[in-house]
Amino acid sequence: MRSQVTVSWGDSASYPFDLEEVQPMPHDLARAWLDEQFTVLGCDPIRPTGKVLTADKILCVAEAAGEGFFRDAAHRHWAMAFARAASAALAKPVVSIDVPRHSLSY
Repeated sequence: MRSQVTVSWGDSASYPFDLEEVQPMPHDLARAWLDEQFTVLGCDPIRPTGKVLTADKILCVAEAAGEGFFRDAAHRHWAMAFARAASAALAKPVVSIDVPRHSLSY
């Protein structure tokens, strides 16, 4: 089964992360990793109620990290951890994240 996370910044920049041969991240560790990054990167809840859904957390972390974290080889380890966490937290093998549109599909 195909396993991939793609993070895009519109039509011009798309960064696919192939997870086919990568050790899956356990669900609880994925959620903890996203929680930590949400805090470290200074993300704020986007809903007026303050509730942070997993999809919102993934979008906020990607946006706060910025395109460079997905593009640059120096951040490849972080980007792969993000891809593994997003896939595991959503329990979906294929995830597409469009940062400018605040859209996530699987």
